[in-house]
Amino acid sequence: MALKKISTPIIREITYDNAAITDFEKNFEQDKNSKYLLRYPTIYIVNDKIKPDKYSVYVGETNNIKRRTTEHLQDDSKTDNFWQKVEHSNNSKIFLIGHDHFNKSLTLDIENKLMHYMTGVDAVELVKNGRSNQQDEYYTSDELDPIFIKIWRKLREKNKQLFPLLSVIQDSAIFKASPFHKLTPEQIEAKDTIILKIEEALNRNRTGQLILVKGEAGAGKTVLLSNLFYELTQLSANESDNSILRGKTQNLLVNHDQQLKVYTQIADKLGIRTKANLEIVEKPTKFINDHLGKKVVDVVLVDEAHLLWTQGKQSYRGENQLDDLLKCARVVVAVFDPHQILSREQYWGLDKLNQMTLDAMSDGNFVELHNQLRIAGNQKTVDWIRSLTDEQRIKNIPADNKYDLHVFDSPQELYEVLKQKSLNEEAGISRLLATFDWKYIDKKKPNDSEYWNVTVGDFSMPWNLQLPQTKEVKRRNKSLAWAEQEQTIGEVGSTFTIQGFDLNYAGVIIGPSVKYRDGKIVFDKQCSQNSKATQRRTYEGQKVDASDTLLKNELNVLLTRGVHGLYLYAVDDQLQQKLLEAQKGIL
Repeated sequence: MALKKISTPIIREITYDNAAITDFEKNFEQDKNSKYLLRYPTIYIVNDKIKPDKYSVYVGETNNIKRRTTEHLQDDSKTDNFWQKVEHSNNSKIFLIGHDHFNKSLTLDIENKLMHYMTGVDAVELVKNGRSNQQDEYYTSDELDPIFIKIWRKLREKNKQLFPLLSVIQDSAIFKASPFHKLTPEQIEAKDTIILKIEEALNRNRTGQLILVKGEAGAGKTVLLSNLFYELTQLSANESDNSILRGKTQNLLVNHDQQLKVYTQIADKLGIRTKANLEIVEKPTKFINDHLGKKVVDVVLVDEAHLLWTQGKQSYRGENQLDDLLKCARVVVAVFDPHQILSREQYWGLDKLNQMTLDAMSDGNFVELHNQLRIAGNQKTVDWIRSLTDEQRIKNIPADNKYDLHVFDSPQELYEVLKQKSLNEEAGISRLLATFDWKYIDKKKPNDSEYWNVTVGDFSMPWNLQLPQTKEVKRRNKSLAWAEQEQTIGEVGSTFTIQGFDLNYAGVIIGPSVKYRDGKIVFDKQCSQNSKATQRRTYEGQKVDASDTLLKNELNVLLTRGVHGLYLYAVDDQLQQKLLEAQKGIL
């Protein structure tokens, strides 16, 4: 539905206290639009400026704003720290939002969407609500987006700090992993199944019950897990609910530094993680060391479970992190994609992978996501990428007016186009990536250069996490994932910084470890600098060379990052030539 066909929302900003609400009601009653705020379903945003550049926010909906304000200030303030602070604050205000098309379902959906966007606002330190209100189809559901956009634009006129450009929020990693995404029917069915299976497992009161969630890159696994984590925390805290989930503990684990930042931010902003339970989001090794043989928790959720170690490493002294997690929890929900295993420390033999899947299936604890939600192209584009990564075959690049898939003649040309995309706010975050075929040693400087660089002919650019930052920039970047940091447009990302994230446009330099020979893509471990993928490891008493599988997975991760576009350049002459031919459609 076009924006011009949707009427303008009614928005009023007033001080948040009972007296101000009463005065507003008296003075506004004669206004012809008063019924849309005083008698129709209404959305409200309470905001308290807690620092010069930070807010705490509550998003809600009600049919009676005066009664709801009384409940918050007189009842909720007795037990809830948020409302206690609001009650005694001199900076708390409320935005009242009405519309002539508002009905209960629509206001619940817009409330949920406001929660989604406000968690991605830098100036918002805490977002309160206590529920996820996604609605299914209803009479005016097609008006959700146009009405929301009009609401946000009017709110932005009143406070640009609290309501920045939508495009800026949409680029943030916390927005992309938010629990308030409107789930697809497949995700909703998966979430309902998982919650049911968790309840059944808790009823059995046994330790080590595994629920396996499988899906390829871009299938929506992280959003599903984030939503599930938030809902479990709400069910656990709901004193009026007699569910078996009430009072149960849940922990979210991820073995990826960049993804850990995002989940920690989400948990902090939603008040899930506090000083009393800092360990609710953490890495598997610390969790195992704190709990193994000591304390069994109720539910553990593991994102990117394919990154769990299957051998001892650093402070982890066990043999398989998933096996140890199953000893620490009654239920473990593991989100897993075998095609994203990247390191020998994460290697699983095919027999063990198959057995784990079969065991979960036989217990009715296997959930699989099939839809591709990241790549915004048509099915032929998705199939082309899958054919290249899964079958190691190159076909003609299909025409697609929704997705920009382009092969460049040089890495410099690729980078220049990508850089222009990154400067365009509407295009969103775009970054350069590469296979790990150029040397990089963490926390050590090279002897002959200032940085560890990705170098192809005259083109040279530093690997990720190397460019210097001022103290102010470091402070600002502390909670940001690599791709969100401004200076990283001048770096090349790897699987170690980009796995689990998406980019609007991804440029990928396919290094010399990926070649084209005899009509097929092959992998040359001699040309890779990724020792985690190329070195043999001992698995069940035998030395195993898994380099072909791990290098193939590395390529898969890199080529599935782009939402709206994928830009390619291959160092291997035969591969580059074949990609250019595919672009011309002459294969």
